[in-house]
Amino acid sequence: MNIRIFSTLIFVLIANIIFAQNKTLTIEEAVVGQRRELRPETLVNMQWRGDNNSVVYQDYYTIYEREIPNNIETELVYIKDINSSLSQLKKDTLSVIPMVVFISKNEFSFRNDNFLFTYSLQEKAITSQINTPNNTENLSSSVNNTTAYCIENNIVTINEQDEITKITEDINKDIVNGQTVSRNEFGIHKGLFWSTSGNKLAYYRKDNSRVKSYPLVDITAREAEVELIKYPMAGMNSEHISIGIYDFASKSTVFIEKHDTVSEKYLTNISWDLKDEYIYIQVLNRAQNEMHLVKFEALTGNPVDTLFTETHKKYIEPQHSLLFISNNKFIYQSRVNGFNHAYLYKTNGELIRQITNGEWEITELHGSDGKYIYYSATKESPIEQHAYRTNISNGKTDKLTKSKGTHYVEFNTKFSSFIDNYSSTTVPRILATYKSNGTLICTLKESPNPLKEYNMPDAQIGTLKSADGNTDLYYRLIKPVDFDSTKLYPAIIYVYGGPHAQLVTESWLGGAKMWQYFMAQKGYVMLTVDNRGSANRGLEFENIIHRRCGVNEMNDQMEGIKLLQNLSYVNKDKIGVHGWSYGGFMTTSLMVNYPNIFKVGCAGGPVIDWKYYEIMYGERYMDSPEENQQGYQVTSLIPKAKYLKGKLLIIHGAIDPVVVMQHSQLFVRECIKENIPVDYFIYPRAEHNVRGMDRIHLMQKVTNYFDDYLK
Repeated sequence: MNIRIFSTLIFVLIANIIFAQNKTLTIEEAVVGQRRELRPETLVNMQWRGDNNSVVYQDYYTIYEREIPNNIETELVYIKDINSSLSQLKKDTLSVIPMVVFISKNEFSFRNDNFLFTYSLQEKAITSQINTPNNTENLSSSVNNTTAYCIENNIVTINEQDEITKITEDINKDIVNGQTVSRNEFGIHKGLFWSTSGNKLAYYRKDNSRVKSYPLVDITAREAEVELIKYPMAGMNSEHISIGIYDFASKSTVFIEKHDTVSEKYLTNISWDLKDEYIYIQVLNRAQNEMHLVKFEALTGNPVDTLFTETHKKYIEPQHSLLFISNNKFIYQSRVNGFNHAYLYKTNGELIRQITNGEWEITELHGSDGKYIYYSATKESPIEQHAYRTNISNGKTDKLTKSKGTHYVEFNTKFSSFIDNYSSTTVPRILATYKSNGTLICTLKESPNPLKEYNMPDAQIGTLKSADGNTDLYYRLIKPVDFDSTKLYPAIIYVYGGPHAQLVTESWLGGAKMWQYFMAQKGYVMLTVDNRGSANRGLEFENIIHRRCGVNEMNDQMEGIKLLQNLSYVNKDKIGVHGWSYGGFMTTSLMVNYPNIFKVGCAGGPVIDWKYYEIMYGERYMDSPEENQQGYQVTSLIPKAKYLKGKLLIIHGAIDPVVVMQHSQLFVRECIKENIPVDYFIYPRAEHNVRGMDRIHLMQKVTNYFDDYLK
């Protein structure tokens, strides 16, 4: 070969390698790529094949099976097989296979148009089809294949014989049946609850008649129209909840909590026993400081007994339904001792024993085989999540996942094996199956680094002390790409800060949104601190915010500022902050409380004054405005608008039903009164979060704002 040609080829090869390792993220990749092309490889919709010891997953055109332990992949069913059966039934065929749910070893269900289909692998045909109207919600199927759904405010069921039963027929639109209540707080995420046998159906009935209607505006109509929602604000009238129990044998309904009362109690974590005889409900008072576990008779709806009561001087937040391990024993989860743990009770309310204990939290109770409970927890570290099993009788605990990081597990129905979906700051993703004692069966997939061609910034996770000097707080610091310690860089704090969220984890990218790495590639130091008040650190760590939302959280964030100010490469005159929702509240709070520190802020969907927020969340953390006048005054940002010095961009979804736009508009109005400059941007028809491709526009706007005023 000609030496010149050879040299040129070597040069091109080296150049290509260097280029391949020096790509920078685009805004599109930073916003949507994390869930798409730059996501670590996975097996889509992976699940156990019923009670069979094999794993199934799918792509657009095929459903695959991976036999355990041989780890041999086979093609289980093709789209052409499903379409052939649909054609025979004269139904619309599929262009891609929708997400399927395996309901047994040889059957899976899927939705197409208005139909819920069941496909049999043995018969290679669709064996049942349930037709539901266009505007149905909350589909829920029983073990005997009766499907319940909500249409408008009522509940309908349909069985395999196409027999339709109207469970409720309320005309009054203030009466809502079968849907979530209490704004999805207290672990409530559904409104329909099948009994163990499927012969009874419990459901929420919500009476909104005492709750004022709140106006949102639909600008897409030829003449803008008002959309009214029910939004119970802190201190105002709330919804009345009752629970209906429909018996398919007698075709009759009884109620728990009568309709003619004005009770504002919360009825949470509905649990059926194993014999369909009783329903157990965690009944919480509106003040959220007293919870009664009450046993109700399913036949009459009458209370049988209050098994026990929990109280707390700040608040109680029940989150978990009961797990029955026999006819007369159940597992109950509680933070009564400061951290979420499992307790074994008799059905008469007698405590048998506390099963787990320690200064760590159970994050998910997966179930029980009668001998062990299986769960995920933060036992190793607050920023890691591992799977464990604990012997119910003697408390002996086995750690089932070994590698440092965050493990999401799914057990099979027999609790003999589990799938582990694992990542860490150095491992993009590993999918593997294990025996229930933690012994590896086989590795299903190891993802390569999807960012190997990108010049990624350095990120580190560390700890700093909270403002009171007593507690370790975890932080994530991302340095600019091609970092030079002799340069001065602007810094941005990305913050949430509120309950039920943890931003710093021992997982891929350290739990960060890829936008933060994108900003580091542009030359920013990016810092996130999980302050006191955030998740997975126990009740005392969280409830420090009680009656003073934002105060201690800001104090802790300022410890993060001290960390930045002690870094020689951070420009102390160029510090910004960005967050959404509670993070928007924190962003605005920091901007007005520390105007000489923060030069630029971008606050999305911010709470501005807690008296305009909803009852369930707001009164838990702040009590009512009448009970805590000083706390509401101290935390309101409206009177503090006059202290704003830096550049602040407030962004709000125009039809936000969570943090209504009244919050940000009142703040802007106050800025105008005080002649304080502020920037404001509205996303028409966006709700609380700006989603889809619109989010690229949003994050580009946020990026531009920092580029314009902080760099």
